[in-house]
Amino acid sequence: MRMLTENDSLVTEFVLAGLTDRPELQEPLFCLFLMIYIVTMVGNFGLLMLIGLNSHLHTPMYYFLFNLSLIDLCYSSVFTPKMLMNFVSEQNFISYTECMAQLFFFLFFVISECYMLTSMAYDRYVAICNPLLYQVTMSREVCSVLSLAAYVMGLAGATAHTGCMLRLSFCSANVINHYLCDILPLLQLSCTSTHVNEVVVLVVVGINITVPSFTILISYVFILSSILHIKSTQGRSKAFSTCSSHISAISLFFGSAAFMYLKYSSPGSVDQGKVSSVFYTNVVPMLNPLIYSLRNKDVKVAMRKALIKIKWETYNYK
Repeated sequence: MRMLTENDSLVTEFVLAGLTDRPELQEPLFCLFLMIYIVTMVGNFGLLMLIGLNSHLHTPMYYFLFNLSLIDLCYSSVFTPKMLMNFVSEQNFISYTECMAQLFFFLFFVISECYMLTSMAYDRYVAICNPLLYQVTMSREVCSVLSLAAYVMGLAGATAHTGCMLRLSFCSANVINHYLCDILPLLQLSCTSTHVNEVVVLVVVGINITVPSFTILISYVFILSSILHIKSTQGRSKAFSTCSSHISAISLFFGSAAFMYLKYSSPGSVDQGKVSSVFYTNVVPMLNPLIYSLRNKDVKVAMRKALIKIKWETYNYK
């Protein structure tokens, strides 16, 4: 990486290259991601309302689900509007300040989600493996501490990455090979040494992927062991179905994130990572309401009651 010279002019705004530069794909992709964004917003906002308004859903599992939906709602909104603009505009400009802010909030929410998913796995472990101690182990104080810890880890990781990014200089090159301001595409543009940033990426991202993944894996080993001891075939089948959905979503999220951040930061790997990042930035937040709630009997009952109440109030109003 070359050193900054006196003749270099510092970049004050970037251009987001977007997901693809093929004109024939812009309109179909705009419609697709707009649909995904709407489903994500409606699904997660609906869960927030259902959990908040129904007292019988004020349990540890739904407390974590409430926080997960809040995170998905926020972090999808950090980059999706800009992403959609890129499909309908020739050049999608973003100022240096806006880019750094987007980077910070994106990392804050995505790291927080890693640890919120970990807390949910631990909650299921306690519920299945130690049901008699569940109320004591997963008290309101414990749930609050676990959720706060997830946000603190998100804040720490986002601060470390953004702080290191702010120390870099960006010269003539200003086209970010991505649809958002992410770490590796920005490192490609720096005209100063990125060695410290690359070390921080390996350490911080390694911790934020390895620790949650290992914790979730251990939790599910014990969960599956307990399920195998269930005598009822129907009970085992239902439990396995729930676990497989949960594990699929977690694998998609952590797998695509690891592929994006832990590969060597070459232009080719950024191009591949840009596509893989669609899964954990767009698809997973949309699927979470379906996987964690809409297949849940309690949420279905709460939703049915809410619809009946709305219908009844509309009928009386008329």
